[in-house]
Amino acid sequence: MLDTLPQQPADALLALIKLHNADPRADKIDLGVGVYRTDSGATPVFAAIKAAERKLLETQDSKAYLGPEGDMGFVHALMPYIFGASDPTLGGRIEGMQTPGGTGAVRLALALAKRAGAARVWMGTPSWPNHAQIVADLGIELKGFVHATNAGRVDMDSLRFALGQAAPGDAVLLHGCCHNPSGIDYSPEQWDEIAPLLAAKGLLPIIDLAYQGLGHGMEADAYGARRVLAEVPEALVAYSCDKNFGLYRDRVGAVYVMMERPDQLGAALSNGHALARASWSMPPDHGAAAVRLVLEEPALVADWLAELDTMRERMRQVRAKLAEAGHAGAVDLTPMGGQNGLFSIVPLSPEQVLAMREKHAVYMAGSGRINVAGLTMGNIDRFIAAVADVTAG
Repeated sequence: MLDTLPQQPADALLALIKLHNADPRADKIDLGVGVYRTDSGATPVFAAIKAAERKLLETQDSKAYLGPEGDMGFVHALMPYIFGASDPTLGGRIEGMQTPGGTGAVRLALALAKRAGAARVWMGTPSWPNHAQIVADLGIELKGFVHATNAGRVDMDSLRFALGQAAPGDAVLLHGCCHNPSGIDYSPEQWDEIAPLLAAKGLLPIIDLAYQGLGHGMEADAYGARRVLAEVPEALVAYSCDKNFGLYRDRVGAVYVMMERPDQLGAALSNGHALARASWSMPPDHGAAAVRLVLEEPALVADWLAELDTMRERMRQVRAKLAEAGHAGAVDLTPMGGQNGLFSIVPLSPEQVLAMREKHAVYMAGSGRINVAGLTMGNIDRFIAAVADVTAG
């Protein structure tokens, strides 16, 4: 039977990693992999996480099962940062559970939406490729709208039209901050418009908050999620610690459910637990336990936030340098200065992306998406010159 399975295409990003690794050129630049890098090209473990792991090693007295909900101490410790310190449960209306990374959180949020009756999901495009794959695998209809204009600004007209076409009970998947892949985010004023539109149409928001802290800081990056939750009766939030705690391979995430009334949470979460039990049984513990220990210790919180500030400032410096360059050949790099997070899209054709790789050893996704953290003060001028070269004439 298994020999009837058709060959699936290779994951484009994984294939790009292999090509980069096999390239013998010493000056090659990797802008494909979505991990933070220092100016020296390293992806270090946070000092705060290292300290928490040492404490975990010394104090953890069991590795018995925790259950499908995972480490609830971790889930609750995150909530003041996501939903606000004054009332992180919104009057007892929010509860969550741990998931295997942000991907697991998105998968579980969409599965819950489907189980609740959502037959369609609206999503701005382009988006993180796995969003569409998960929606398709769950058998939910995907309806797209244009996220950003060619001028590098949010396309609010397209969003307004999409929400106008949506039917009550449809889900809407929104990036909370640091949009992947464009880096183009909704402004606070735009969130102020979006939130009541969602409420008025009776739509179910699913907010993917995968990069909190990498845009303008933990508080500012939570504005969109909090604004939506203040307006709608129910919502789902998928959260990732992979980027803002540097825990990529440890797969640390959470999904949060907000209901109209606190007494509705138990039934909703029981469905989340059942779906998790059938998918991964329980999430991996180590990374979440380390995050919990960080968030329980004020000194480690201060260290973590300082490290996050350093990451954000470095990416801001890279973006400022790109914007300062202005035009590189036919490409205007100026809008990148106002974008957020790890990613931006350089408007190159597939042939130009190939030329970047073959002529200049610059590795980037075929869509033109780049990880700006792959640029350093030592290679950014060469990247700008390469863009100018492949788009000249």
